[in-house]
Amino acid sequence: MSTHHLAADFKAGMRRLGAGVTIVTTFDGQSRAGLTATAVCSLSAEPPQLLVCVNRQAYPNKVIARAKRFCVNVLASGQKSLALRFAGATGHKGEDRFAKGRWNVLATGAPALDGALTSFDCELARAVRSGTHTIFIGRVVAVATRKGGKALLYADGGFAGVAPGPATKPAVKKTKK
Repeated sequence: MSTHHLAADFKAGMRRLGAGVTIVTTFDGQSRAGLTATAVCSLSAEPPQLLVCVNRQAYPNKVIARAKRFCVNVLASGQKSLALRFAGATGHKGEDRFAKGRWNVLATGAPALDGALTSFDCELARAVRSGTHTIFIGRVVAVATRKGGKALLYADGGFAGVAPGPATKPAVKKTKK
């Protein structure tokens, strides 16, 4: 299989992997920048860290690297229009992306979205270049969480909202002695 075909098949396959939708924001002391991202995940609980993968061609990549801080805002199902805005689908760029939504700051000064399900405010711990992207590892220094709401998910070119299910206890297997 050629590299081109493998890359195309890989991208098609990754579109099938459903993921939570976030807006990753940063502030370098002069301007705010942000983008929609689904390549976000928990890295460790002790210390609390997460990682975000950002295309090196995206303007926010350079601002995150310079600012050494970012905030991961986990979107609710009613925030699809913000996801599209920060993905560039509406033509908005730079500071203009922040004209919608209410924004505040937590600890680092990176923009935190009022109404996000959760905002993870991070100091940059490490940046790793890999292929077309930079993996930004953030040390979480503040968290803001709202009650209720459905998470916004993205898969195969579409959005969906998913509510949390009832809490369940882990199954306990009893063994005979």
